[in-house]
Amino acid sequence: MNTNDITIPFPVDLSNCNKEPIHIPGYIQPHGVLFALEESELTILQVSNNTFDLLGIHPAQLLNQSLDCLLETEQINLLKDCLLHEDLPIINPIEFSIKVSENLVNFDAIIHRSNGFLILELEPNLSEKNNAFFKFYHLVKLSMLKIQSAVNVTELSQILAKEVKKITGFDRVMVYRFDEDWHGKVIAEEKPEYLTSYLGLHYPASDIPPQARKLYTENLLRLIPNANYQPAAILPTNNPLNNQPLDLSGAVLRSVSPLHIEYMQNMGVTASMSISIMKNKKLWGLIACHHQSPKYIPYEMRSACEFLGQITSVEMSAKEESEYAEAKIQAKSVHSKLVEYMSVENNFIDGLIKYKPNILNLVNAEGSAICFNGQYFIVGNTPTKEDIHDLVEWINQNIHEEIFYTDSLATVYPDAEKLRDVASGLIALSISKTQKNYVLWFRPEVVRTVNWGGNPHKPVEVQSNGGVRLSPRKSFELWKETVLLKSLPWQSYEVNAALELRNAIIGVVLRKADELAQLNIELERSNKELDAFAYIASHDLKEPLRGIHNYSNFLMEDYGDTLNEEGKEKLRTLIRLTQRMEDLIDSLLHFSRLGRADLSMQPTNLNDVVHRILDMLSARIEESGVEIRIPRLLPTVECDRIQIGEVFSNLIVNAIKYNDKADKWIEIGYLDILPRPITFYVQDNGIGIREKHFESIFRIFKRLHGPNKYGGGTGAGLTIVRKIVERHGGKIWVESNYGQGSIFYFTLES
Repeated sequence: MNTNDITIPFPVDLSNCNKEPIHIPGYIQPHGVLFALEESELTILQVSNNTFDLLGIHPAQLLNQSLDCLLETEQINLLKDCLLHEDLPIINPIEFSIKVSENLVNFDAIIHRSNGFLILELEPNLSEKNNAFFKFYHLVKLSMLKIQSAVNVTELSQILAKEVKKITGFDRVMVYRFDEDWHGKVIAEEKPEYLTSYLGLHYPASDIPPQARKLYTENLLRLIPNANYQPAAILPTNNPLNNQPLDLSGAVLRSVSPLHIEYMQNMGVTASMSISIMKNKKLWGLIACHHQSPKYIPYEMRSACEFLGQITSVEMSAKEESEYAEAKIQAKSVHSKLVEYMSVENNFIDGLIKYKPNILNLVNAEGSAICFNGQYFIVGNTPTKEDIHDLVEWINQNIHEEIFYTDSLATVYPDAEKLRDVASGLIALSISKTQKNYVLWFRPEVVRTVNWGGNPHKPVEVQSNGGVRLSPRKSFELWKETVLLKSLPWQSYEVNAALELRNAIIGVVLRKADELAQLNIELERSNKELDAFAYIASHDLKEPLRGIHNYSNFLMEDYGDTLNEEGKEKLRTLIRLTQRMEDLIDSLLHFSRLGRADLSMQPTNLNDVVHRILDMLSARIEESGVEIRIPRLLPTVECDRIQIGEVFSNLIVNAIKYNDKADKWIEIGYLDILPRPITFYVQDNGIGIREKHFESIFRIFKRLHGPNKYGGGTGAGLTIVRKIVERHGGKIWVESNYGQGSIFYFTLES
């Protein structure tokens, strides 16, 4: 092909070859002719300009004519019958005999539809028809048996290359496999000894740009019989019915990109054929055939090769799956164990990291981090928690899929370059994006050498006019490159295992949430029953207790003179104990009412609440000589004014009561800690509390001192305080240095 002889509407070099519209080149290869037809009347709307060379008729004589100006009535009827089939490729080729210069010439007619138009391509068929197809059938049948006997992908690929070379006679046949980045590698090759081997060489993704890969998935075989062809233009350039260039995506004669022709010439290749190998409807690889001289392959032979490629696609998938069968079984076993461990642990995270096998064994990682509710649980070799936090923030902002994986994290997240020793490879599994809950797996950098077929980096060519042009490389000799910042790649079964774990984690979390909800319902019911029991019990106990107390007083008043001193003391003890018993019952009754009474929530100025309490306690404050400190104004919060007043009252009374210092003081305030809720505190310089009692002091009727020491009391005050705080959605805790004082903190979520 001489690119100087044609007009290219889209100037192409390697800087923009991925944008070249190769599906609408406006030209075809000249070993056949092409017609664009209006299907209902078979009117010729467009035609290639080489019809005189192959049919003896000038293009102008064919345009806007019915196809019956070229074909006999019987052939027209055959064509119309073929058009009734839903899947046109199945009936290709149709055999036509057309009179050219008084001679009948056999043509293979290939038809397909494109954007509502019928495309008819005619290729002269000069081969003998005598049992030719059956010969190729036997060749394909034998090849299929050999392919099916292969035990792995490597052996299958080598058999495939050998069989395609035997059928077609190309100088070189290679099996070319794509990786996840669309770089390719020659994994099998069949060639004569005098040709340089390309086996094991890698080729960059730019060699086969995205739009070319797309066409390989639509059109499973591509033939270029002679790269030095003179292209035949489509006339007119645009279809007269839609004024658009003709889409030749499905055409076998579609002209070749000038850049690809230059690429072939640089390789010393004159003819080529490519057969697509598919897996799960995605381009897996190619059977690439090269010849150093022009070579035409008849359509029937191409069909046999295409069929062989489709059979290979099925076999390749099966062989690839079987190669990982043992590893998949192991991954399934680890998954089952992890689900079992998660089920028995209260915290599912312990089930993932505490046992053997653990979460690392699932995907053969060297480190893992579970990021859950703002906490980081790590196992194996991982980045620091600070680096993991930064990585999670990046993932949360930039990754929107359930799973993300890469063997070169630094290419998408530059900060990972410093993590190369532990995190060049990453799988990120999203459990909850809104909560920033993720499971991460890490793999370290593995430095390796890649053998390229020539320098894969785009070469710069200075043109005669001084301009600069990126051109295909001219050398395909071995070129070595050391690859850094990459880990071992993640296999598909490992990625799938991670996804299955996501479902298991969500299932366990939901089940535990359901169990917790059920437990809360039971607990709520139990608490209501307990509150009701406490109320009834305390109410019913008060009546006989009050009778005992009153009759004891009557005895003292009426018969005091007849009792000796010992009898009077026992009677006074009975009166004192019944009074204490009544106080305890009153406290229990009050506590039970707190659980049943509705909160009266309203915006409340806590300054008013605290000053009211201080006014009520003024006599006691004055008597004890305690200094009250309020460093700054307290905020307004949503709460039950009466109950929060009781919280402050109990804490202030305790601070006054349990203080044996000469200079007593109490401080009431709040902390500026974000995020909210606000944390309030009541601090004193009193006797303090030993750490071992920090929890027990909140138990009802729990006193750390004798009933008469420090003014006595029932021991229910702090229990009531905690009940009120918790009903407001908050929590209360204490910090204390024994002998120096205490600080009671509490929050109010509401």
